[in-house]
Amino acid sequence: MTQETQPVTQDLSLEREAQVASFYKENTPPIRNFKGRDILLAEQFDRESLEILFHETSKMEELLKERKITDLLSPFILATLFYEPSTRTRLSFETSMVRLGGKVISESSVQFSSQMKGEVLEDTIRVVEECADVIALRHPKEGSAQKAADFAFIPIINAGDGGGQHPTQAFLDVYTIKKELGRLEDFTITMLGDLRFGRTVHSLTYLLLLFPNISLHFVAPAYLKMPEGILRFLERKGVEFSQTNQLDEKTYDSDVVYVTRVQEERIKEFDSFGPQRAELLKNSYQLPADFPKISKAIILHPLPRLNEIPPEVDQSPTAAFFRQSSYGIPIRMALLKLVLLGN
Repeated sequence: MTQETQPVTQDLSLEREAQVASFYKENTPPIRNFKGRDILLAEQFDRESLEILFHETSKMEELLKERKITDLLSPFILATLFYEPSTRTRLSFETSMVRLGGKVISESSVQFSSQMKGEVLEDTIRVVEECADVIALRHPKEGSAQKAADFAFIPIINAGDGGGQHPTQAFLDVYTIKKELGRLEDFTITMLGDLRFGRTVHSLTYLLLLFPNISLHFVAPAYLKMPEGILRFLERKGVEFSQTNQLDEKTYDSDVVYVTRVQEERIKEFDSFGPQRAELLKNSYQLPADFPKISKAIILHPLPRLNEIPPEVDQSPTAAFFRQSSYGIPIRMALLKLVLLGN
């Protein structure tokens, strides 16, 4: 990452800053029986919850190896409501449901007909729940998944809400680390890029706190650093972390480097100088092409990527981001099975 080429001032109000910061709920009861539960936040999970999910995921991996479609969820219908463009997450949810024998109804256009008519989210949810047994929702506004859950009588799965959280991505991220390192303890992870608006790193940070001896290193331009609410949370928990605005020795010495793209769409939404700032920041960092030759770190990325990881890195055995993406299907298969049928 290079230094920013010009000073970047902070022009967001405190109210708006709160909208894009993630403040963890410290007393959220962890899930034990998944049946009928909304999956909204990483905070709903502790180590036992993740063990249940990962045990089920390993069974789904075996099913996928056989390339068979089961009838496990044949009585059920999944509705995917994506108010933002998506390829990986939406197709992953839909493929997962089909692989388990369930059916899918999908609305993936950016402008729903109901939206065009001015219908509010709550009304859309009330109508769609009459057509389905579970809803996977992606929405540009943070807190929308919780709002939907407040009105729905069927489970809501948060498939990403604004700059808030993306719990199912975090589940597959942790699962990937376990598969790649062979452990979920005693390692250093660098999170690199847009840590302010990147919802994946918000959810992942919480889940990593569940495991012993995890050191967090944050690398981002000043404008895109991890939200203060999360940093204060880490301090209260006594978690070791460090932050800088450029690749440093600790980055190269990490066991895992998690790269994120600049969220241009959110910068433009929350910032009056958004277009100019997004253009400046999107080229402010890039993983060097020779990074795998210098560092042993496993390289992860939630995808899609822009130019933050050059294609020369793809051939390295430590470039795990496409393997990481592949775990999205067994993770979501496991989650749908648990939510609809129980443990």
